[in-house]
Amino acid sequence: MELGLKNKIALVAASSKGLGRACAEAMAAEGAKLTLCARNEADLVKAREEISRKTGADILAVAADMTKPDDITGLVEKTADHFGALHILVTNAGGPPGGDFFEFDDAAWLAAFELSMLSTVRLIRAAVPRMRAAKWGRIINITSLSVKEPLAPLVLSNATRPSVHGLAKTLANQLGKDGITVNNIMPGYTRTDRIIAYGEAVAKQSGKSLEEVFADMGKPVPVGRIGEPEELGALAAFLASEKAAYITGASIPVDGGAIRAAF
Repeated sequence: MELGLKNKIALVAASSKGLGRACAEAMAAEGAKLTLCARNEADLVKAREEISRKTGADILAVAADMTKPDDITGLVEKTADHFGALHILVTNAGGPPGGDFFEFDDAAWLAAFELSMLSTVRLIRAAVPRMRAAKWGRIINITSLSVKEPLAPLVLSNATRPSVHGLAKTLANQLGKDGITVNNIMPGYTRTDRIIAYGEAVAKQSGKSLEEVFADMGKPVPVGRIGEPEELGALAAFLASEKAAYITGASIPVDGGAIRAAF
């Protein structure tokens, strides 16, 4: 299927690894030009080289921290200056730390809100004027299945990520007339570096192999396994495409059926 992403300009946040990288690589494979960003410059350069070598994409790499307003503004400006436009934005940031409700003080709550919600607000606020100028845009927010079914140890994520969905629905209604769609992707447990590190810790503690730990994590999932980043990346590329022009305000899980709720 031709998705119509050739020469579209995509900015993918937190894209040197994991789900962000999977989104970037899927879009690059469809002919999009990319801005990658991450805090670690060495990881960022490595990702740019590997994706460029694999896809031939034109890629700009910008070091940026999603908790710093000036970094976010500069990231969007550098993208628009370098490529002359911005059509696609993928908002993405690492989740807040896990823990019990009573472990977290106000500073932890404010940090979680800034990471999960304000980074999304700031990216969209900077990007939308460029999309309006192009009369075309796609905004895709990477959140979590915890939006639909809260996970016991992730109280900060459970409380802050749903605000992104409220924002997305509001903006979908507001920006539709400008040719801009706004959607959310809710990943389940996926084989990213973060989950691998968690799995390795469990393996060390339990005496199991990493693959045995992943097999255990996949048992409650209807498809019987955890996800692969490329599976989420494929959906992101589709939502970013011409083919998805009539999909907006949606929250779509990529979780192997892990969410039990019907709606």
